[in-house]
Amino acid sequence: MPERERVSPHMPAGEILDFLRHTPGVFLTNNERDVSQSDFKCRIMPQTTLKAAPYRDATGYFGFEIFGGATVHIDLMKRQINPFEKLRLVRKAMPNTLIQGLCRGRNLFGYRPYPDNVIEMTVRLFSKYIDIWRMYDFLNHIPNFAVAANAVKEAGKILMPCLCFSTGPGHTDDFYVQKAEEVLALLGENIILCIKNHSALGSPARIAQLVHAIRKRFPDLLISYHGHNTDGNDLARLMAAVQEGVKVVEVADHGYGGIYSQAPALSLIQNLHEYGFKTPGLSISPVLDASDILRRERRLYEKFTNPFQGFDPTVKRHKLPGGALGLALEQAEKAGLIERSYEVFNELIEVRKELGNIWVVTPGSQILWSTALSNVLNGRYEKPSDDLKGLLLRRYGPFPFYDPHEWIFQKVLESGRTDGKRWWQILADEAGLQELAEEDLTARRLQLESHLKRPATDEELCLYVQFPRDALDFIKFEERFGQTWLLPPDVWFHEGGFPDGTRISFADETGKTHNIDLISTRRTADSVQTSFLVDYHFQTYTTQLSKNRAK
Repeated sequence: MPERERVSPHMPAGEILDFLRHTPGVFLTNNERDVSQSDFKCRIMPQTTLKAAPYRDATGYFGFEIFGGATVHIDLMKRQINPFEKLRLVRKAMPNTLIQGLCRGRNLFGYRPYPDNVIEMTVRLFSKYIDIWRMYDFLNHIPNFAVAANAVKEAGKILMPCLCFSTGPGHTDDFYVQKAEEVLALLGENIILCIKNHSALGSPARIAQLVHAIRKRFPDLLISYHGHNTDGNDLARLMAAVQEGVKVVEVADHGYGGIYSQAPALSLIQNLHEYGFKTPGLSISPVLDASDILRRERRLYEKFTNPFQGFDPTVKRHKLPGGALGLALEQAEKAGLIERSYEVFNELIEVRKELGNIWVVTPGSQILWSTALSNVLNGRYEKPSDDLKGLLLRRYGPFPFYDPHEWIFQKVLESGRTDGKRWWQILADEAGLQELAEEDLTARRLQLESHLKRPATDEELCLYVQFPRDALDFIKFEERFGQTWLLPPDVWFHEGGFPDGTRISFADETGKTHNIDLISTRRTADSVQTSFLVDYHFQTYTTQLSKNRAK
């Protein structure tokens, strides 16, 4: 029995894994990243995270997932915070807790494959702050893990490869055990294997059966479970997984998690204790304190929540994961199809079956949903997207169970072609994973520096090669306005402007108070000029209005 009660970021990865293997009990990871992405459109601001950070750190969680997935892009696109700075703030505020990030394998935090040297640079730079790299491939094509996983190992961090889980034809225990064998053959056993139940699928009995099958084949393998509570049933699945030997499970703060993200931590803890499971190093009081804070904070993000509230047991049919479900309903509404949303969901079910019964997780979820939406609007496969063409060309990997029907290949691959090629010729000549040429990072750095008119840092280059336009816009925005993430959410999201004479007071991450005094606002036909004092320093900004706003 180890002397210590909890792991620490100061421990080597191997020592942390040994601690898990030899310490009786269950470990919890708090997944704010998924709560933000699934329930609040990735709009949770750093001030909210930092308010709860001391209490989460005192809880004794195994890990805290705050990074990855869509949040990297959204933080840049919405000018919220530099992703590297977010990690530095969290590391400082939570010095005793492992930081976890989510990576989409070859796609990193985006929607397309990246060259090997971009992947290696990204993992190396972010590994200064990320202790656990949870990564998946949406087709469970295990070779797609190789480059990112090896970079994680090279950085000395914990590797948590995921098996994306679903139900239906082909999704058998034998299939997933074989995939686990492929993972271990590629990466070795010094990992934590994660079951990624992104769409809240399967009964507790099904999850127990799956865990049992994997542990029967690999009795010493560390297993974690990542699930969603879309159908309101993930507490039962969590307990079933734990009873079969899962070591790490993911949860949300009970005052903060919504419908489509993780099940509440306190409810799980109560169940674990009732069933006689230990939770080493875990303290209940700070769990309550964090949720008390976050229950009040979540009101600031109401406009980013899904307007279509309620648990959704029909997820077992359409299989859309957490955040994708809310976004899908909103897209249907914008397209004027909300009254016909059942048609789009029924079409989604058919599209998923026709396209190989694959996993409905990013980027697959976007491909399947946009295809279903387009089919309802334009006719079946009449206006295929480039991403759908890429899927059929196996640019992401092979179809794991069965290929789509020939008529789909014909309709999609021949759409928009002017060279007269038939679909089977296109497949023969163009299909398969593409070996991407290495990015010329020196040239890209020079390109970035020409835009910035100054030397670029490695971190800026890393963001720029992944999201060129949004990263550049963010860097220029921050150069002009400074660290705007310091603003409280109620100020950041305020609409309609503030009256002249308003004083805005707030504390930074160190507790120091800052003041913004609005002096005057003057509007012309196409711009707004604002003068104010920032900590008693006079500043004036002129903001150009878009044509629509100017009208």
